[in-house]
Amino acid sequence: MKRNVVIGFLGTNLDAGKRRRWRPSVQINDHPDLPIDRLELIHDRRWTGLATKIRAEVRDRNPQTEVLLHQIDISNPWDFEEMYGAMFDFARDYGFDEEREDYHVHLTTGTHVAQICWFLLTEARHIPAKLVQTGPPRGEDPGPGTLQIVDLDLSKYNALQQRFDLVTKEYNTLLKGGINTRNAAFNAMIDRVEVVTSNSDAPLLLMGPTGAGKSDLAERVYELKLQRRRIKGRLVHVNCSTLKGERAMSTLFGHRRQAIPGAGADRRGLLQEADGGVLFLDEIDELGLDEQAMILHAIETGKYFPLGSDYEVTSRFHLIAGAGKNLAEMVADQRFRADLFARLNLWTFKLPALRDRPEDIAPNIAFELDRMEKLLGSRIAFNADAQAAYHKFATDPGTHWPGNFRDLSASIQRMCTLAPRGRITHTMVTSEIETLKTTWHQASNDPDMQILTTYIGEAAARIDEFDRVQLAAVIRVCRESASLSAAGRRLFAASRAAKESRNDADRLRKYLAKFGLDWGSCQI
Repeated sequence: MKRNVVIGFLGTNLDAGKRRRWRPSVQINDHPDLPIDRLELIHDRRWTGLATKIRAEVRDRNPQTEVLLHQIDISNPWDFEEMYGAMFDFARDYGFDEEREDYHVHLTTGTHVAQICWFLLTEARHIPAKLVQTGPPRGEDPGPGTLQIVDLDLSKYNALQQRFDLVTKEYNTLLKGGINTRNAAFNAMIDRVEVVTSNSDAPLLLMGPTGAGKSDLAERVYELKLQRRRIKGRLVHVNCSTLKGERAMSTLFGHRRQAIPGAGADRRGLLQEADGGVLFLDEIDELGLDEQAMILHAIETGKYFPLGSDYEVTSRFHLIAGAGKNLAEMVADQRFRADLFARLNLWTFKLPALRDRPEDIAPNIAFELDRMEKLLGSRIAFNADAQAAYHKFATDPGTHWPGNFRDLSASIQRMCTLAPRGRITHTMVTSEIETLKTTWHQASNDPDMQILTTYIGEAAARIDEFDRVQLAAVIRVCRESASLSAAGRRLFAASRAAKESRNDADRLRKYLAKFGLDWGSCQI
């Protein structure tokens, strides 16, 4: 049978017995429910006399109880740092023998700071003990008073564990946007995201193809961090594919007005806006190497220099990065900094494409229908034959869904908007399937769209066809030219010959900037 050991501070007021006869360090030994084999009393040098007196009285009343005194001198028992350090050293040097002894920490004596330290050390298992709280007897009761034992091993409390499980389930539901996903790999990833988000402030890297849900997940991670009180600030979403050329630095890090010709005022920058919150750098693989270097410095130090400033600005934020390209391959090609990749790669989560989650298509369709009901103000539903036809098409291995969940969402929205009397018919589904196939075929066979998608990603779909043809031609010339000036001379040869063009390079630079591009980005 294990021996019971109680550890506690000497009560310099209560144990002295000046105001009442109940003395916690003495009476705790009289409880029949907790026979004590050894009492460990911690005291300051100034109270050695009282500690010796209490030891003698316990021995007289309870000969079976061994009393050991530990002198720990603390100059200020209300100083948390000093108190915790002294108690931590005591616990580290104690030599607990859990196979032969059960340990209990007596919380009744000592300052409130000491009680907090006992709890922290016990909860962290630096002291493998249960907590004991005693109190004086009530009224004229001559007994030893009250005694309550608290075991901090929460796994033993079924009701508490069920509550923890329920909270974890709620957090998972939040991260999944309320969608009852069924894909095992995706659900396992969400479980891991929840644990990391709740316990770590390190950067998160979300990998996956366009439309796989990186932005949505980043927003939900932000909401979870907000609920867990890990942050207080806002979410700042930055699409790095739009940060090209000279304005990238200013947008991210801000500037002093004298640094930018024509600037009317200082600019804070998006990193400053994210102070205290979350900075989501979507498409971080599109950032230039200089911007990557400054981002790394800001992550590691929380400081950076705005353009034109001699003084660093402080901004503490949690970072979420999104990338559609393989960053490891980009590092090998020297298009992405290895040190920044190493910093981001601590927690990497790969979001699968929609075609790799066929079992999640049905719950996502249901989610989109609910969303459209709120948007349109009326309930929309599939006819039975229409639902079967659409589900068969959507889950067919030959349906690639190049836009992933964006394609699915747009498809449902089109059918809901056109649905007569709130019903999606088989004819509508057939027409929608043809629309999707035609759109995907045109995108895959349109050389202009292909080249624009390569350089500006999903933003290509938002460019008018008139501009699309012209921009694709300009990019091709840039790729074939040796310099910005050479490309400008070729593109504006006619106006140059008519002496209508004075600075071809500047003209080309301004044109590319309209679409978030510069000369360097067109050389990749």
